[in-house]
Amino acid sequence: MLINCKGRLIDLDEPKVMGILNCTPDSFFDGGKYHNETELLKQAEKMLADGADFIDIGAYSSKPNAEFVSEEQELQRIVPVVQLLIKHFPDVILSIDTFRAKVAEASVENGAAIINDIAAGLLDDAMLPTVGKLKVPYIMMHMRGTPQTMVKLTQYDDIIKEMLFYFSERIAAARSYGIEDIIIDPGFGFAKTLQQNYEVLNKMELFDIAGFPILAGMSRKSMIYKLLNITPQEALNGTTVLNTIALNKGAKILRVHDVKEAVEVVKIWRSVVAG
Repeated sequence: MLINCKGRLIDLDEPKVMGILNCTPDSFFDGGKYHNETELLKQAEKMLADGADFIDIGAYSSKPNAEFVSEEQELQRIVPVVQLLIKHFPDVILSIDTFRAKVAEASVENGAAIINDIAAGLLDDAMLPTVGKLKVPYIMMHMRGTPQTMVKLTQYDDIIKEMLFYFSERIAAARSYGIEDIIIDPGFGFAKTLQQNYEVLNKMELFDIAGFPILAGMSRKSMIYKLLNITPQEALNGTTVLNTIALNKGAKILRVHDVKEAVEVVKIWRSVVAG
């Protein structure tokens, strides 16, 4: 289970950790936390030192009812961050959290290696052909609507069956544009109720479609803090529990805010499985 990141083959048979670095003012957990180059570099350095295999950069908050950000504004936010991180950490593998083809292309041209699309190409018709042309790994997530509308789109007759159909269709579309390295993200918290999130996690192994690796992104999300009646800041323990379950269910990438703790989860989990 290999993906090609700028000529480096990454083996996802061994679970990997993706650190989240938001350069948005309104992310649900760390929005506005990194105000300047020094703070961004310090956080990136910490994640790499803690064992992050990838760093995922986002410049458009996708939390429910997130504020709309123009394409120009997203480019102005993200391209300088890509350039900054590549300059200071030349070997870093950067993932770009965007649903816009122009943002994806500009980021890869400046050194990014992976595109992480919450909409699987459905919010920008140019995304799939662009990623196919760029020849980079593509993370496709399940979502309905947009970040502004998804909270109203949680009616399913059979959520697992409908998600499997969605991924089958999106994989076929991606393959038609020459995208080879595809990663599946069930989209926890996106167009799903609290109960639906846990149903998806409980059956996550069913998304092992044609051997494509699965990414689990549950870090400090509402499926944790609403269930426990706590804040996102208090949801690290819950995140660790869900990351452990996700590995048991077949996740190959954990997308997290807290890299050190996730790396420890993977190390302990591997020791149990190997034993």
